[in-house]
Amino acid sequence: MKKILHTALKLYLSTWGVLLLLYFIAIWRAAIPFVEAVKQLGVFVPTFRFLIAFHVFFILVYLLFLVVRYTVRGFKKKGWSLALRRVSFTLVIPFFVIYASIKGMVSFNSAEFFNYTWDYSVENTSEKATNLYEKDGKHRGMSVFWSYDRENTQKATKTLIKDNIEWSAVIPFIDQANETSPRISGQVTPGVWSRRDSVVMRHIGYLQERGIRVHLKPHIWLSDGWRSNITLSEEAWPGWFESYQERMLHYARIAEKMKVPLFCIGTELRTAIQHQPEAWLPFIAAIKKIYSGKLTYAANWDDPIDQIPFWSALDYIGIQAYYPLTTHKNPDLETIKAGWDTHIEALKMASNYYQKPILFTEIGYRSDETATIAPWEWGAMTGALTQKKSNQTQQHAFEAMFQKLWNEPWFAGCYIWQWHTRTTAEGVANSVDFTPRFKPAENTITRWYGTLGAETIKP
Repeated sequence: MKKILHTALKLYLSTWGVLLLLYFIAIWRAAIPFVEAVKQLGVFVPTFRFLIAFHVFFILVYLLFLVVRYTVRGFKKKGWSLALRRVSFTLVIPFFVIYASIKGMVSFNSAEFFNYTWDYSVENTSEKATNLYEKDGKHRGMSVFWSYDRENTQKATKTLIKDNIEWSAVIPFIDQANETSPRISGQVTPGVWSRRDSVVMRHIGYLQERGIRVHLKPHIWLSDGWRSNITLSEEAWPGWFESYQERMLHYARIAEKMKVPLFCIGTELRTAIQHQPEAWLPFIAAIKKIYSGKLTYAANWDDPIDQIPFWSALDYIGIQAYYPLTTHKNPDLETIKAGWDTHIEALKMASNYYQKPILFTEIGYRSDETATIAPWEWGAMTGALTQKKSNQTQQHAFEAMFQKLWNEPWFAGCYIWQWHTRTTAEGVANSVDFTPRFKPAENTITRWYGTLGAETIKP
């Protein structure tokens, strides 16, 4: 037993060593400063998700080590015949059984009988974004995540134009370790742009060159937890808010420098508003001294709108619109449409009360059969292995949203979640995630984005 534990410990430490070596090689190739790399390591390594993932990986490495050792001992004992039998029964046959089972389950879950006729006539074939926003004031938006490759980015921008997308949410992430961290990670210097800032500004420039407007929407990204649940002592909140304000003013300067027309002052910060309600209006005033564009805040769909005390200082009531719409899977279009009725009434009342238009700062649906039950859920990490794919449910969900909301005068448009520039048609064949790219939902979005809000499209 002692020898087994000793061997396992050596392999465990070796696995950590190889992982760290690969990490620092990647950091070196990305030209990220060593000190910053160490700080980032200290943020994500202690998190529960990382530790679980690492130890699952280590178990697989250890099992492979045992198989190799078992095979080598067989070779030493009776040569290749025993070694090959051992490796076949312990590795090759189990691998193919598992592989065939996974492929079978994915194929079954991905099978769908949904006949959708793609309408190419609604696509924008010009080199510039359309400018329907000037006519109806609606944001035809998409939350876009970019690759670092210039050619790929330029191709992706052309695809956005093809789909009648006029606005792009650019989303830089602000790092925070967890829900109890008393400050935002890192530091910024006013007027000094980091490498990460330069990447953000470069992507903004790509979009603006093609006539796409930008909504700069920084997100706090917790390595462990959710930003709506930040939990601090009353004494710690002022320090946290000071660090948050410092970071957001930095992005407001970027927004002003790049002539970005919309800036989001915060996303899903329920507890930060509850514990620091008096801090937000001075914070917004400080932003307005730096930034001359329009402002919004992205409230989560289940946050009471009337408990957010600063709508009067903003231009839009922003909502992360992941409203539950049905109670059962694979709903038809009319059922999804009916699910909007209660939510629309509340949104209309809020818009009338505050005299502000409603902007969906995010809305999205997975392409699985339960997408309209709890749209905010990311779904299982195993994807199509455990979830039944349904492009139809995703397409119906977007069609219902547009039919119910697009022509409402108080509705200012939406930003679809989410769009990765590296996504390929082959890559989404078994996809059950949020992206509408290469799925019928993409064509539905294109069709509605290509019309004025005053028009009515028949399904």
